[in-house]
Amino acid sequence: MRTISITAIILFLSGLAYSQEQPEVEKFNLRAQKISTEIRIDGVLDELPWKTATTTSEFLNKWPDDQGIAKTQTRAWIMYDNENLYIGAVNYQNKEDLIVKSLKRDNTSYHWESDGFTVVLDPFNKKNNGFLFGVNAGGATLEGVVNIQNSRTMPDVNWDNVWYSSTRVYDEYWVAEIAIPFKSINYDSEVEYWGINFIRSDMKDNVFSTWSHVPQGFPGIDLGHLGTLEMEEDLVKSKQRIAVQPYMLTSANKNYADNLDPEGDFQMGLDAKIPLGSSMKMDLTVNPDFSTVDVDQQVTNLTRFSIFLPEKRNFFLENSDLFSNFGTWGIKPFFSRKIGIKDGDLVPILFGARMTGNVSKNTRVGVLNVQTRSIDDLNSSNYMVGAVQQNVLKRSDFKALVTNRMSFDGFNPQSGDFNRTLGGEFNYSSEDGQLTGNLRYHWSQTQDKLDESNFYGATLMYRDGTFFGGITGDHVGTNFINDLGYIQRLNHYDSAGDSLVRVGFNFINPWAGFTIRPDVEWINSMEFGTWTQASNTTEGEFIDRESALYYMLSTRDMGWLQLYARNSRIKLLFGTDLVGGDDLLPAKTYNYNTIGFNYGTDPRGMISGELEGSYGGFFDGTRFQFGGQLNVRAQPWGNFGVMYLGNRIELPGNYGEATLHLVGPRSEISFSNKLNWTTFLQYNTQSGNFNVNSRLQWRFASMSDIYLVYNDNYDTDTFDVKNRGLVFKINYWFN
Repeated sequence: MRTISITAIILFLSGLAYSQEQPEVEKFNLRAQKISTEIRIDGVLDELPWKTATTTSEFLNKWPDDQGIAKTQTRAWIMYDNENLYIGAVNYQNKEDLIVKSLKRDNTSYHWESDGFTVVLDPFNKKNNGFLFGVNAGGATLEGVVNIQNSRTMPDVNWDNVWYSSTRVYDEYWVAEIAIPFKSINYDSEVEYWGINFIRSDMKDNVFSTWSHVPQGFPGIDLGHLGTLEMEEDLVKSKQRIAVQPYMLTSANKNYADNLDPEGDFQMGLDAKIPLGSSMKMDLTVNPDFSTVDVDQQVTNLTRFSIFLPEKRNFFLENSDLFSNFGTWGIKPFFSRKIGIKDGDLVPILFGARMTGNVSKNTRVGVLNVQTRSIDDLNSSNYMVGAVQQNVLKRSDFKALVTNRMSFDGFNPQSGDFNRTLGGEFNYSSEDGQLTGNLRYHWSQTQDKLDESNFYGATLMYRDGTFFGGITGDHVGTNFINDLGYIQRLNHYDSAGDSLVRVGFNFINPWAGFTIRPDVEWINSMEFGTWTQASNTTEGEFIDRESALYYMLSTRDMGWLQLYARNSRIKLLFGTDLVGGDDLLPAKTYNYNTIGFNYGTDPRGMISGELEGSYGGFFDGTRFQFGGQLNVRAQPWGNFGVMYLGNRIELPGNYGEATLHLVGPRSEISFSNKLNWTTFLQYNTQSGNFNVNSRLQWRFASMSDIYLVYNDNYDTDTFDVKNRGLVFKINYWFN
């Protein structure tokens, strides 16, 4: 493993030298006019400044082709005053050809599968983080932050802040008008140039276009291919004001499983944003409530390890890239879901504070502190996380992370119950984004001061739109104990002893492939690829190896088909019960093969769907999996669907067999782009639970909502009610 790491470092440094020789990509420039005229955000560009503002050049093809001028054009203008950045866009498309998937706000798939207009801003022009603001032709909005995750530009639409937009549809075009308050985004008034790009989605022809050229292999929001925005005059740093968002909640719950009396509850709490100088801010939360957060989507888990469920709580999501973008996909040194959740149960949070921002043009820092309450036999805990990011070269950075969990008995810290980690990483990206890599090292400590308590690794990746490949390797010590992290492979379940056993491991994951785009009218691309994942213990004992070959076909109408074959060789380190057998699967090495497919239809249609299926071995037995989803759309107000995943597992002897079902009907009704009603049902025979979650949300003012949430849980065998609850919540944004 050390040889692999050294090889990766050599290749990494070779890539550094190579990337510096690459020519600088063409820049697109746009000048923003400063105005003094009042602008009404009404979707009508009738104020005089719109007529004199500089317009963008013609938009260019992005997808499925990245060459030439876009057939369906867009014109955009940008200007500003002391308070707001204003953006106007005329998107040419016949009214009858517009596709609007939904009026629901902050939904990524609905936004990109609708006719829409999106702007990406990089106020510090450092190509490693920024903001996006988008609106579809029906007026539904999407806002978020964009940052580099695993060396690739990724959006996080859970960020929420005040901005304004309006759309208006005409016979041959539709208009988007946007105002972004400077106080809603971080920027430096001394930075002369910003990064900017505009993305237009034309769903009739299934085409995406951008103002600044973005080549194949990169998302339209890619931070490495932004154009340049120049302000006509120096910006005046906007006066940041304290924002407070109190909430009030009342709820009623009944636990039928334990035959308890109904319980009522009344809670109050608040969130606050406090500016600290020109580029720093503090976020506070007191007695936060997360009852209105989307429920987790249940899965069927037939692996040996715990699954990764994404964070959905707003307090932990804003600026989360600063804390969470460490490690790799299966090893996360900081995972915020470990705060306020213990063994699947909620632990009340008393308060939390987060300070983030730029201390200089190239240095970004963050500190997070959360205090939980004590419940039952669990002491209260304090969680502290600190991070710093220092930009270097063109698109690279050094990062450091420290975490600390300390248990408290009342107000007294328990010196015998703590966990700390300290780590650093170097992320490299060539200016064109084709060559990227990462070097990482983290160390942990508990009161026992154990050896073998580190984690280190390296990753190197290349992609140019046609060829792609990479390799990642990691070493995780047996005692790399991280109470605030997620380490998928570290803990193995010993069924006989009913316990988790830590097993340190070395892990390697190479992958490679290429994409071809044949000159065929109905085919967009064909991708061929292969990957392998393998691990052994730190003493060299084999654990597992999985290898796969796949082929993916993408059609011009957004349909797709994937075929794959996979070989698995897995050594169970302990006797294991996977499906409730009378005997445990023996601790030995298993070798088996699987073939499968995934298929998806054009999502633009009123009816669309996906299918998946696989068949093959499963340890000493067989596994057949089949599922899919069906979606029905009523433009633009309704989306209705149902997903199903079934598994049939047969193991020999008394090792067990099982037929597992996971069913998830879902309905979303948007009465407007401010009022929506979502109902989600989940029937899961593996967990023995049938859940109903129904939520009505009305955004009655900026950043201010009323929620009405109904929850119901049933046993899947008897359909007896387990618990039932109703929540009413209101919050209001004072700024």
